Amino acid sequence: MLLFCPNCANALTIKKGNEFENRWACQTCPYEYPIKRQLLERKRLPRKKVDDVMGGEDSWKNVDSTEAVCPKCEHGRAYFMQIQIRSADEPMTTFYKCCSCGEQWREN
Repeated sequence: MLLFCPNCANALTIKKGNEFENRWACQTCPYEYPIKRQLLERKRLPRKKVDDVMGGEDSWKNVDSTEAVCPKCEHGRAYFMQIQIRSADEPMTTFYKCCSCGEQWREN
C-alpha cells in the first residue's frame, strides 16, 4: 500500500510513535496521520517467463562439433559455438553441448 500526502503529494512513510500507535508521516511537510488499524497486504506477483538468451534448442541446430571432454559423462565429442558476450576487447566465449548426454558448459 502506498499513500500520499494530501498537502504536498509526496509518499508517506511510517513514523514510530509510542508502543501502541504509529503514524503515517510526510518527510517534506509536517503532515502526520495516526495508523488506527493493523495494515497487512500481501500480493504474490507472477514470475516472468525467462527468455533463453542463447536462442533455445534452435541455436544448436547448425553448429559444428569438436573434440572436447564432457564434464558429466566424459564423452569425447561436443557441439560448440562462439559468442561475444563481453566487451569487444575481450575474447569470445565458447559454449559446448555434449553430443552424448546434452550437458552444456562454457569456456572463456
